[in-house]
Amino acid sequence: MQSGLMSAEVAQAAAARIMARCDALAEISESPDGLTRVYLSPEQLRANARVAEWMQAAGMRTWQDAVGNICGRYEGTEAGAPALLLGSHLDTVRNAGRYDGMLGVLSAIETVQWLHDRQQRLPLAIEIVGFGDEEGTRFGITLLGSRGLTGTWPDSWITHPDGNGITVAEAMQDLGLDAAKIGDAARAVSDIVAYLELHIEQGPCLEQEALALGVVTAINGARRLNCGFVGEAGHAGTVPMTHRKDALAAAAEWILFVERATAEQDSQLVATVGTLSCLPGAVNVIPGEVQLTLDVRGPQDDALERLLSQLLAQAEAIALRRGLRFHANEYYRIAATACDIGLQQALHRAVEGVQGRSLALPSGAGHDAIAMAARWPMGMLFVRNHRGISHHPAESVQEGDVALGVQAFSQAVCHLAQGAAYGSDAV
Repeated sequence: MQSGLMSAEVAQAAAARIMARCDALAEISESPDGLTRVYLSPEQLRANARVAEWMQAAGMRTWQDAVGNICGRYEGTEAGAPALLLGSHLDTVRNAGRYDGMLGVLSAIETVQWLHDRQQRLPLAIEIVGFGDEEGTRFGITLLGSRGLTGTWPDSWITHPDGNGITVAEAMQDLGLDAAKIGDAARAVSDIVAYLELHIEQGPCLEQEALALGVVTAINGARRLNCGFVGEAGHAGTVPMTHRKDALAAAAEWILFVERATAEQDSQLVATVGTLSCLPGAVNVIPGEVQLTLDVRGPQDDALERLLSQLLAQAEAIALRRGLRFHANEYYRIAATACDIGLQQALHRAVEGVQGRSLALPSGAGHDAIAMAARWPMGMLFVRNHRGISHHPAESVQEGDVALGVQAFSQAVCHLAQGAAYGSDAV
């Protein structure tokens, strides 16, 4: 069996092919004015067909599963071996960039292409999945592709409508899929050893460190709350400053505290007041009520809860001191998802081998890896993305960074497959 690192020349050729294929997939869009490709659309089927062609050229057997994911398998040294699963998503937000999701699927194909060109088989099979829905753009529910594969679709999802009143079940039928067979997409735990995903970093950390690649430690947990300060409206010209119960002034004080207190905590914690509504909203009236939102995220749930408790306690204190009332209602919660330590170590070794040092960082955005981690060990590799811009046509990666990413990713895949064969704890 051949071994070794993918050469720089091979990696550069692979990166050029990946960039061209990202451009080709970007042409498959419901709108000519911007990239939009949503779940259970004709564009999804076209993208699946194109990706299947590339998988087949890399020596893979392909199929589309019961929820519309496009899948490929490259057999190991023995037919029917468990698989190391690689992948990401092929759907987009509206007016999207061309690398979020797609870069991971295409880099995985190049890893298999490298093995195929060398006529090399690994002790594990390699499977690749292009998930049909990660973004939730069409139906407002997310991870439909990956949760199909993990067998965790809620029954209610099939009746969920899109903006035109078309349900998931109806959209599936339009594309030749059967909602009654969704369960067929689920994979047995024993089929898969681990899941690896290469993805653009949707933030600026790698760029700030002048590094092409980084290893993800965890996908941030999140809490979202609707909050409000209730005071007393009054005439802007007649109520003395010392008698006011100004809800907006209280909210402003709290917003500054949110910014300051979060910055003083662990640098990986973030908090955002994203919306603010002032009532009654007149230039000559003291604001009697302010409604605002709070979004708090971090890679460790305990630290996240401590920060949230501190922020809410301060809001209560501000309201009490000013003679107001504060209320908060949490409407969204997702736990932090830790990446597997053994997979992190394998990725760190591979990254150090191609760029000299490795950076550990959390992901502030969600990924299909969240769903996959409920069933299998999960690891993620980030590739630098200019200014961290994502979900926007300005998404930008450098071909040289992609080449390093493919090199590191392929090395980690080979290491993990070999380690699994010899009982390593890496997977």
